[in-house]
Amino acid sequence: MIFRSGRWTEDELDRLIRQTAAIRGAGERIAFISGHFLGIPYRHPTLLGDAQMPENLVIDLGGMDCFTFLDYVEAIRMSSSLADFPPALQRVRYHGGVVTYRTRNHFFTGWAVYNTGFVADVTAEVGQGKAVIVQKELNRRADGTLMLDGIESRASTFTVLPVDAFNEEIAANMRTGDYAGIYSEMEGLDVSHVGIVIRKQGSLFFRHASSAPGAGAVIDQDFLEYMNGRPGLIVLRPLDLPMKIADCR
Repeated sequence: MIFRSGRWTEDELDRLIRQTAAIRGAGERIAFISGHFLGIPYRHPTLLGDAQMPENLVIDLGGMDCFTFLDYVEAIRMSSSLADFPPALQRVRYHGGVVTYRTRNHFFTGWAVYNTGFVADVTAEVGQGKAVIVQKELNRRADGTLMLDGIESRASTFTVLPVDAFNEEIAANMRTGDYAGIYSEMEGLDVSHVGIVIRKQGSLFFRHASSAPGAGAVIDQDFLEYMNGRPGLIVLRPLDLPMKIADCR
């Protein structure tokens, strides 16, 4: 395992996780955790492992991309102390907690497939009849080649809320702590970007690790403005966790 605690000492991180564990409600817990990540630099790639190189469990809180940001937030919300964090991250990032490149969750919709005890796909519920069903072969481009070498392509069916159906009424169905994936029209991909829905001061925000010029960090942006011109949305909702996650070490 490679562990970099970023802006925190290990003792400070342990105290933060213990504070988090005392917060009731999945959404409130995620808002609290992710708020402490605001301003952390965008960095990609940070994970170690590919078709030729053995996978290593990486925890790097000093810099993250959009997906590792979600990994860390979700793993911390499952933890009661710093000792719980690495095994929880294994459960979030890898199928069955097995640390290999092949078992890594490379696609956002894989969370709803492999992490069913942690999150649920609520796109249809949020969309109120306006969502559509999409079928894709993930990891296979239109020309038949693989996007990620060493990873088998997988036929996938999932629900998408088209951007032209998105309005303030539908936005009202979204909750703080929802994980939002921006649908990609590209063959082989489910989403192009991910982040967290946050409600504050009567407004809806998209909290995400942004690589955009002038940002380059975890930031909050107005959600409806961010969605303008995007093709669609997939929404995964965190489930309450009544019991401690099993140790995967």
